[in-house]
Amino acid sequence: MKKRQVITLAAELYDENQLAELDHAIDFATERHADQRRMSGEPYISHPLAVAHMLIEWGMDIDSVLAGVLHDTVEDTDVKLDEIENLFGHDVSFLVDGVTKVSKARAGMRDLDSYLPQTKDNLSKLLIAVSQDVRVIIIKLADRLHNLETLQYLPVDRQKKIARESLAVFAPMADRLGMGRVRMQLEELAFSYLDNGEFDHLKKLMKKRLGKSTRKLGAVRVEVEKELKNEKIKFEINGRVKSIYSLHKKLKKVNGNIDDIYDLMALRIIVDDNETCYRVLGILHGMYQPMIARIKDYIAVPKPNGYQSLHTTVITPNEQIVEFQIRTHEMHNYAERGLAASFHYHEQKSAKAYTRKKTAVHLPTELQWITQMQEVAGRLRDGEKISRSQLNVDLFGDRIFVFSPKGDIYNLPEGALPLDFSYLVHSDVGKHSYSFRVNGVIHPFDKPLQNGDVVEVTTRKISQPKSDWQELVTTTHARSKLRVQLRKLGVLQAVSSAAAIIRDKTIRKKKK
Repeated sequence: MKKRQVITLAAELYDENQLAELDHAIDFATERHADQRRMSGEPYISHPLAVAHMLIEWGMDIDSVLAGVLHDTVEDTDVKLDEIENLFGHDVSFLVDGVTKVSKARAGMRDLDSYLPQTKDNLSKLLIAVSQDVRVIIIKLADRLHNLETLQYLPVDRQKKIARESLAVFAPMADRLGMGRVRMQLEELAFSYLDNGEFDHLKKLMKKRLGKSTRKLGAVRVEVEKELKNEKIKFEINGRVKSIYSLHKKLKKVNGNIDDIYDLMALRIIVDDNETCYRVLGILHGMYQPMIARIKDYIAVPKPNGYQSLHTTVITPNEQIVEFQIRTHEMHNYAERGLAASFHYHEQKSAKAYTRKKTAVHLPTELQWITQMQEVAGRLRDGEKISRSQLNVDLFGDRIFVFSPKGDIYNLPEGALPLDFSYLVHSDVGKHSYSFRVNGVIHPFDKPLQNGDVVEVTTRKISQPKSDWQELVTTTHARSKLRVQLRKLGVLQAVSSAAAIIRDKTIRKKKK
């Protein structure tokens, strides 16, 4: 990657003053990295330039791009953070510091089979960096993606370590940010290093399958194009091929039978507005027989990461099974680039609370996980011990949307229980929970909620939290609020004391 390529691309997005800043940052980083080379033999500056180029492609703000250029200067040269701040401003130095902290946290991942740092100190740095500015993670994703693209120059053991981390931490993080294209790129590259034999096998299998179906799919595409033009609908249509890693995961669910996978190739229809999306869906169902169980409305109920689209799978008259995805241009842009596309942070970055956290900043539903990370980071700073399993449930597990009777949306981990919902609404609602109705039906405390459930909580002032509720919550947030309430009631201490007495008696009996 050359400076000229970065500046040329940047000229399409940024004004003259911002381009001058970028030019200065590149010269500064080039000078500081002058004596350094990558394992490939290229000048080291080629890496930060590649990172900056990706960030520009993703549509990030100029501060993120500058931080991308400078992200290794503090860690790998004698540059001090104060110097970055004096030359490029507080926001850029803040981002560079955050990326540096994440890098140091990653260095603490000693166990190659693990996907979280092993020490509280390193985990704190990682979470605090994320919680203070999500752009840090987007920069780190660009950094990781370019490192994967040049992974062949590293020793095999380091290749495996970086590939494992990428699959277990960075790809899920990209997915959580709605950055579908980046997630797929990370997964494909990482999987090719972790299991090259299986990767090549599936690649050949996919090529063979697509060779048979491409011509038939082309005929369906022509039919659909003709019908949509007759209906005077303005649209774009293109094909989407399933990624190799997605195929690998899907085959595990269907016992390796590729005939049970219907979306190896799909047709994607992009239109101007939501109403037209539903209109196109109706047209397709008029043309072909829909597979009712495979109709998904992610417009009305988006995925937890903000992804929106209509999905339907149909059977054509010649018995070909075809999947369609229908979305607006805005939805498509978000599906490809996620948070970097709409970049909610632009609306929030003037709010000092976002970084100082003096007051609450309301994030959209798909970004509620960032607020949860802020909570975890705060608890770690306060010295509270948090198990890796808790973090796994809250931060890296699958998510669901549930609704209040008024239609408010709440984002919870898959497997969450009714009390998790109560405490997410408000700690007092959790405290006084008496019973639950889900979709209008009485629902037990120990039955997990499902995506799309409408949850109604009945509260009574006389109802108080009980010690056995600790077995009826799964989220870190609910568990934390519940434990505080139990301590205030003296229940938790009493339980702990009783457990200690029983333990002491058992020990004395064994000694006898």
